[in-house]
Amino acid sequence: MSARLVQNFRGGRAFIVTATPGLEGALASTLTKLGVESTYPRLMDGKAEIALATLSPERDMLFIDGDLEGAMEIELDPSTALPPVPVIGLVGVEAPSRLKALVGLGATSFLRKPVHGGAVYASLFMGINQFQLRSEQGQRFEALHQRHRARRAVIQATLLVMKRTGLDEDQAYAQLRHESMRMRQTVEFYCEDLIARHPRAAPSSLRPDDAKPRTGKPKAM
Repeated sequence: MSARLVQNFRGGRAFIVTATPGLEGALASTLTKLGVESTYPRLMDGKAEIALATLSPERDMLFIDGDLEGAMEIELDPSTALPPVPVIGLVGVEAPSRLKALVGLGATSFLRKPVHGGAVYASLFMGINQFQLRSEQGQRFEALHQRHRARRAVIQATLLVMKRTGLDEDQAYAQLRHESMRMRQTVEFYCEDLIARHPRAAPSSLRPDDAKPRTGKPKAM
C-alpha cells in the first residue's frame, strides 16, 4: 500500500536556515499563504541553533541555504539516508560542491534563489512526499529484514530441539509453539530468545552473528 500523498501543508512549521532572513525571496510570504509558520533560526558562529530532536517529521521541515557552509550538521538514518524531517535546499550558486552538500543533508527537493512564489508549492509537495515515500520504503525493508531473521530463528531453534530431544521436525516445532504459548510470546520471539540463550548449541551454519538476550514481547508477525 502506497503512502498517502500530502497535499495540504496547513499547520506545518518551516525552519529557514539562511544568513539573510527575509532576503531569500517570496518563500516566507508564500508559506504563510499555504498555512505554514516560518521561523528563522539564529546562527551562532555559523551554526544554526535548532534542536533537531524536538522536531516532528509530520509537521516540521527545514529550508537550508546551500550558500552557507557548515550551518547544519544532520545525522541521516543509515537505512534510508533521510534526515529527521524533510529538507528542502535553497540553491543560489549551482556549484556541484554546494549541491552535493545539500544532498548530503538529505534534501529531497530544491528551490532556486531568489524564490518565486509560484515555485514554492511544487517544491514543498515534492520534498515532503519524497521524504514520506522513502521513509515508508525504509520501514518496509526493516519489516522484511525482521521477518527474515524471525524465520531463520524458527528453523535454528527447531534444529536445536531436534538435536537435544530426538524429536522429528514437526514434533520439535510443536514443542516450540507450546512453550511460546505458555510464555505468552510469539513463536518467532521465543525462538530468537532461545537461540540467544544457547548460541553454542545452535548449528553453526545458522547461528546469528548478533545473538543477544532479548526482553519484551513484540507483536506477532
